[in-house]
Formats: sequence, C-alpha cells, structure tokens
Amino acid sequence: MNYTGLQSQIWKNNTRSVLLLLMFPLVFFLLTWVFFFFNLIQHENYSVELVNRNFLLTIPWITIGVVIWFTIAWFSHSAMIRTATDSRPLQRNENKRVYNLVENLCISAGMTMPAINIIEDDSLNAFASGIDTKSYTVSLSRGIIDKLNDEELEAVIGHELTHIRNRDVRLLIISIVFVGIFAFISQALFRTMRFGSLGRAKKGGGYGILIAMVLAAVGYLLASLFRFAISRNREYMADAGSAELTKRPLALASALRKISVDPTIEAVKRKDVAQLFIENPGIEDKNRSFSFGSLFSTHPPISKRIELLEQF
Repeated sequence: MNYTGLQSQIWKNNTRSVLLLLMFPLVFFLLTWVFFFFNLIQHENYSVELVNRNFLLTIPWITIGVVIWFTIAWFSHSAMIRTATDSRPLQRNENKRVYNLVENLCISAGMTMPAINIIEDDSLNAFASGIDTKSYTVSLSRGIIDKLNDEELEAVIGHELTHIRNRDVRLLIISIVFVGIFAFISQALFRTMRFGSLGRAKKGGGYGILIAMVLAAVGYLLASLFRFAISRNREYMADAGSAELTKRPLALASALRKISVDPTIEAVKRKDVAQLFIENPGIEDKNRSFSFGSLFSTHPPISKRIELLEQF
C-alpha cells in the first residue's frame, strides 16, 4: 500500500471529520422522520403532512441534544480514555529511553511532542489519542516498552505519531462520540421497553418505543460500520507512515509479530476505545477469515499488515 503523503492524508481526514459531523445529525433526522412515519401510520388522520409537522417540531430538540452530548464528550474524552484504559502519565525520570525515542522522532518529523502515558500491563499494545496539540497523547503498555528493542519500539511510536500527524485520532474521537449517542439511545429504549412499557403495550404504548428501538439499533449499526471502516484503513496508513518516518518497515513488522502474540490489555472493556490501539486489545473476535465478519473488525488482519510492510 502506497503512503499518500502527510498533507494529502491530513486533508482527507479533515474532510472526513467534516463529513462525519454532517452525516450523524442527518442520520438522526432521517431515522426520526421514519419513526414518525411508522408511528403515525395507525393514526386515523394519518398523512405525510402530519408526519412532516411532527418531525419539524422535533428538529430543534434533536439538534440541541446532539450539540450538548457532543460538547460534553469532546471536552471530556481524554479523561474518559484514561479511565477506560487505566493509563497514567509517564514521567521523564521514569523512562528516559521512551522520551528520547519520542523526542527524536518528533524532531525529525517537525511536530510538537505529545504527552506520554503508560498502561501498567505486561501485554504489548499502544495507542494515540487527542484532538489538538494540548491533548495529543501516545500511550504505551509496560509490556511493549520492556519487550521490544529500540528499533521496534521506535517503529511503534512512529506508527502512533503518524496517527497524530494524519489527524486520525481526531477523526476517531468524533466517530466514537456519535456512535456513543446511538448506543445510549438504543440501551435507554431497550430498558424502557423492558421495564417501563410492557404493561402499557396493549394500549399501544409499547409500539412507538419498539419502533424507536429498532431504528436506533439500525442507526447504531450503520454508524458502527462506518467507524470500523475508518479504523481499519487508518492502521494501514499509520504503518506506512511509520516506515516512511523511521526508514525501518521491517522493525515495525517484527514489532507487530510480537504484539500479535499478546495484545490483550485487561483494563480495556469498551469496544469504542479498543479501536484506538495498534492492535485490538482483546475485545473483538479474532476470526476475520470471512469477508462479512471483517466488516465488524476494528483492525485489519495483522498478518496482512506484516505482509505489506515486508514489501514496502
């Protein structure tokens, strides 16, 4: 796979970020209209005009809700990720080796040095996160620091720095925020259907909630598929970026082989955060041999990534 260049990839990811910001509200509006269409079809005065009228009345509330959710998630994502991964800041005096590797790569790339976090886990994994220079962070597990040699660790850090340079991390944060909205709505409606509306189902009270739950699930599925596709593609690009930055594609291939043996980070329980890692930290099914199943994978097969690096 050819690396398309830094500025080209930044432009593509910035464009995708804007499209994501537009797409998710549009999906919300579309599914809301469909909800009114099916929910009001039983109404004796049913008409498309009635559907449109009810839909237009909800637009301001949907917009306000999405903006509030997005704003809170946008500014709290760093704390959320630290909590979800059990990571903490790594001080320079704790590991000068890591700091030197990161600093040297940042100098050669002409970029501001990100913060460095550590995950106290003996497994091998790493990820980048953040939305701007103040929040960009590279997180490394204790295992990946201790078990990789300097060239391999440098290649992994180069991979994560490429995510930051390409604005991959910002793109993924946006996708995580919006997919989280669909997940929250689906869970809330499911609980309402299960515990709050069963007794009213005979009066038609559960019909609308059932429709809303199905549509929320559809929205969650579509958003997740799009998120997974973004996540898989970005790993190939970051691998190529690391090879370009370090001039050692085989070092990254060697690192990925070691990572593939034990990437499981015990603290990570959230699938949305798992997609940030260089290899899925143990949440998703590793059987990716069939094409349909691969649609739901956050990462491409590591064997394919190694094969491409060896041909770089």
